[in-house]
Amino acid sequence: MIDLHTHTTASDGRCTPAELVARARTAGVTVLAVTDHDTVGGCELTAAACRDAGIEFVPGIEITATLEDVDVHVLGYFIDVESPALLAFLVEQRRQRIDRVRLMVETLADLGVPLDADRIVQPAIDDPRRSAGRPWIARALIAAGFASSTDEAFDRWLDRGKPAFVARVGTSPAQVFAQIHGARGVASLAHPGIVHRDQWIEGFVGEGLDAVEAFHTKHDAATTARYLATATRWGIGVSGGSDYHADSVHGAQQPGSVSLPREYYDRLVQRKRDPTPASS
Repeated sequence: MIDLHTHTTASDGRCTPAELVARARTAGVTVLAVTDHDTVGGCELTAAACRDAGIEFVPGIEITATLEDVDVHVLGYFIDVESPALLAFLVEQRRQRIDRVRLMVETLADLGVPLDADRIVQPAIDDPRRSAGRPWIARALIAAGFASSTDEAFDRWLDRGKPAFVARVGTSPAQVFAQIHGARGVASLAHPGIVHRDQWIEGFVGEGLDAVEAFHTKHDAATTARYLATATRWGIGVSGGSDYHADSVHGAQQPGSVSLPREYYDRLVQRKRDPTPASS
């Protein structure tokens, strides 16, 4: 069982790295990637827990780009988590996330929904490797009695088109592909069936996209088949995973609830970039 899309408390997941690995082991996962949003802060502890559990670990990330005011999530696999250029880039990504959370909290206040922005973002201040996001606001709305669940918080306030939504200021997909490649990673377009911009994929391939996530919790069989055909058409790889957050919004009930077939994983491994040879 191969799950290449999971999240920890380093971003918006509810499980610590140790908890995630324990659940993955119980579920029968044999290959696990952590792909936290705009941070590799959970990779080291997850890698250690995977070693103890006998699970193959894939260092990963999910970086948010924007195009025409639409969020484009890009998964990076087999990355060098100590790449100085990548780490510097992610610092700015996380700073923008904090700014966005503050703007959304200000918007909520204007709507008569007061929350403490400083308290919401404090975990990201205390640990700069942690990545703030809308789920943190959703949890604050629940705690303050303005929503009964994360689903309600998003449906009523935080989703695109809802009163407190603030569009992201982000990097272009091409720049994100380049950052992942610079860290010797493989770049895959996350959950394209949610984005509904299939017409962009050809251009992304020309800009360096290596793969597309065909297997995902919110892809039905027809959607998965469509992206398998897309991958074949453009000669790119296929990734897949549960997108496990341990919450109701993202749908996955456990790690490995969506598994990437081994044949696609092996092909993805073949796309790994060799380390840059040392100069003589």
